[in-house]
Amino acid sequence: MSAAPGRHDAVARWLHWSMALLILAMLFIGVAMVASITLRPTLLALHRPIGIALLVLAVVRLLHRLRRRTPELPRDLPRWQRAAAHASHVALYALMLAMPLVGWAMVSAAGNPVVLWGDVHLPAIAPHDPAVYSVLRAAHAWLARALLAVILLHLAAALHHAWVRRDGVFASMAGGRVHRPG
Repeated sequence: MSAAPGRHDAVARWLHWSMALLILAMLFIGVAMVASITLRPTLLALHRPIGIALLVLAVVRLLHRLRRRTPELPRDLPRWQRAAAHASHVALYALMLAMPLVGWAMVSAAGNPVVLWGDVHLPAIAPHDPAVYSVLRAAHAWLARALLAVILLHLAAALHHAWVRRDGVFASMAGGRVHRPG
């Protein structure tokens, strides 16, 4: 197997940053949907297709990640930080897949179609059942909170690598010049 690259490839960077923007938008849209009765229909019309787009991108990203080596973490990174980095990436991928699937199932359980655009609807993936809808709605909200928490930890770690350690980890995804001391 070849040596690990010094930076993530262009596809990985594009998937990372485009998904980051969409996920951030989805978190704001989700909060606004809950807070506004008048904007709710318009926001739902945005939220559902963006959620499905994120599901597709998450699958593509996972497949890409499984086929490509990623840059190695700095050798002097403590073991607990390596473990935390691995755990946070597993959590991010799990949440990026679970959130849209639970949302899709929730909409299905409510008896509503997931409208992508016009007359293009996705099939139901859960039975029409108010009790199932209630459980899935709560799960979707808790998963959103968990995703936000993991994103904030991910961001904190990225900034730590960029501003404190200055070890090239952030630059490997940001697209800048990677310089690893030592």
